[in-house]
Amino acid sequence: MLDERKLAVLRAIVEDYVSTNEPVGSKALADRHHLGVSPATIRNDMAALEEQGYIHQPHTSAGRVPTDKGYRLFVDRLSQIKPLSAAERRAIETFLAGAVDLDEIVMRTVRLLAQLTRQVAVVQYPSLTRSTVRHVEIVPVAERRVMLVLITNTGRVEQRVIELPEPVADDRVAHLRAVLNSCLDGCGLSDVPDTVAELPDRLPIEDRPVAATILSVLLETLVERHEEKIVFAGAANLAAPDFSVGLRAVLEALEEQVVLMRLLGETDDLPGLTVRIGSENPYTGLRGTSIVAAGYGAGDKELARLGVLGPTRMDYPVTMGAVRAVARYVGQILAGS
Repeated sequence: MLDERKLAVLRAIVEDYVSTNEPVGSKALADRHHLGVSPATIRNDMAALEEQGYIHQPHTSAGRVPTDKGYRLFVDRLSQIKPLSAAERRAIETFLAGAVDLDEIVMRTVRLLAQLTRQVAVVQYPSLTRSTVRHVEIVPVAERRVMLVLITNTGRVEQRVIELPEPVADDRVAHLRAVLNSCLDGCGLSDVPDTVAELPDRLPIEDRPVAATILSVLLETLVERHEEKIVFAGAANLAAPDFSVGLRAVLEALEEQVVLMRLLGETDDLPGLTVRIGSENPYTGLRGTSIVAAGYGAGDKELARLGVLGPTRMDYPVTMGAVRAVARYVGQILAGS
């Protein structure tokens, strides 16, 4: 373990390097930070930090820069995550509260996160498998045609037009809608197949063919939309000097939805805010990046994750604060939707 003085030197090196993108020397540390020791002592501390793998010298006669191990210790020993200002919090709340449906919530969230952090923002749609049914609507649109609308507790809306085997009066459609909602209200989507399996037996014989057709389409909709969906924004932020090498690999990873899904999904068993730095990423093309992610959801239930991807030389206190705040606001909007 490092003593407090060496931790202070490491913290100063990380902060200066993030700010300037230039290797940090002992004289600069002595001039800019009140470390309470001489430049010679700082040089000794830097030598010890380098020997233990927390910093390294990119080339001869240069200062030092943090390694992935150094960034990890810096993040793990953060005394506090930088909170957003009151103005920033109000702006986030106002911007996200103007969304009218789930798609708009997700798109606004990803743009907002990219602007706040100046990194690439990634937002995962709430998983259908973690959602519950809020309402089922069956709307007659023709004599033998209805529209099925499934609304989840996350505000997700799935709709399908269904051709019926026979004409159906509006009152029969209304009865079927009432029965469906009485059975499915609050039901987890993964439990819907079992819940509706015996539903036709509860209906009059003359309504069973129509019910079977509608239920079949309902189940098909759940199966078809089982796959997860991810959106990202802020790819232009990759133009930073940090990505001059390896940019192609990062862009390819962003285009590969499966990679992004796994990166967010692999933190599911880690509650709260998570940070994966450089070589901690399992994908070779992303070894020069860091990912800060957090779960969001309605109430205490996590429905999906969001986060940002950027260079290892990122402002971790600010980025972590922004990701945590946005996740909290999105959860509040979903809980109240």
